[in-house]
Amino acid sequence: MGYDEAGRERSVAPSSGVPAAVLENVFDDPVHGEPGRDRVGVHVVWEALLLAGLAAVGWLLWRADQDALRGANLRTLLVDVVALGLLALAAGMSLRTAAPNLAVGPVAVAAALHYAEQGDRGLPAAVGHAVVVAAVGGLALALAVVVLHVPGWAASLAGAAAVVVYIERRSAPVLVQGDYDPRRSAGYLFAGFAAVAVLGGLFGAIRAVRRLVGRYRPVGDPARRRGVVAAVVTAGGLVGSTVLATLAGVLLAANGPGPVTPATGLDWTVLAIGVALLAGTSAYGRRGGILGTLLAVSLVTVFLAYARVRGWTVGNWTVGGAALGVGLLVTRLVERFGRPGVAHTDRLEPVGDGVISTGWTVPRPQPVQDWPPVLPTPPTEQPADPWQAPRWENGPSRWDDGGR
Repeated sequence: MGYDEAGRERSVAPSSGVPAAVLENVFDDPVHGEPGRDRVGVHVVWEALLLAGLAAVGWLLWRADQDALRGANLRTLLVDVVALGLLALAAGMSLRTAAPNLAVGPVAVAAALHYAEQGDRGLPAAVGHAVVVAAVGGLALALAVVVLHVPGWAASLAGAAAVVVYIERRSAPVLVQGDYDPRRSAGYLFAGFAAVAVLGGLFGAIRAVRRLVGRYRPVGDPARRRGVVAAVVTAGGLVGSTVLATLAGVLLAANGPGPVTPATGLDWTVLAIGVALLAGTSAYGRRGGILGTLLAVSLVTVFLAYARVRGWTVGNWTVGGAALGVGLLVTRLVERFGRPGVAHTDRLEPVGDGVISTGWTVPRPQPVQDWPPVLPTPPTEQPADPWQAPRWENGPSRWDDGGR
């Protein structure tokens, strides 16, 4: 299997002697990224460090206040994990598609305000209306990104400004009108979030899925369009991230101890993207871990609970900024050690004009020129006369008599 000048796959004869590794990598379209399977060892090592950090912070919280991990406090903590987890999933989904959605924080605050005002109509009506509006808004954002082919962060920042205008129409905190208490089903919510996060990570680790999800990631000029498939996948990621942010806002309002305060929500954006990067998701798109989102969200939530117990003044800006700083370092490690290995030199690479290089140096066939003659051309000088050629005798012959 190879590629023609238009980038379409064409078959290669089985008898061509192409190695098996080349035949495996040939199904990677070189136009849409480097071929080969991403390495996951760096994610395993980093997720082990996240697990160790979670265990350490959890032990510190247990020592500071054992009641924080018991009864109603534990259920509240689990709902906080799910709420932040949905925001991190929203940010991570948009990051994996290489179109970061910076509007997830304002959308979550707007959804919390909406639920606080309309919660008395019932959970299905209030949440359903918010989800429909979020899906429509996410679709408008997606169309702006993929049709105009502009950076996702820029378009979503404009969308965030529009949502902030909606939030600023309220000048006072809003009391929650609904009676939905997510703490009653905290265990089920946490189990559902954990299943979605882990299964999503496993599904995203599949080679074909990872390439499909990260197809919008530029491999050359970032202003060049990446094709219809990349546009559809990216649009789905932006719509899904907006809906997940809406569900997170509903949980934040229902699980909060008091009224919902109008705010820009950009601090939640910083925290969500910081946690997504801390989980091992690359800021460039495509690459991400398996258990990273679950572990990073749990670590940050437990740390915030520990900070409250200790009386520290730590907010979303502080934790989100720190997570962003560490997450950028993680992105560098993921991009350095997570890209396909270079041990096999027989993988296919585009070298121009639709030609695929296998790592072997094979000279191109040259045009046929004039063939040299089989025998050299004899010189044009006159041949020597055999009767006048000098003899090998030293003396005169017996016929050299002048009278003959």
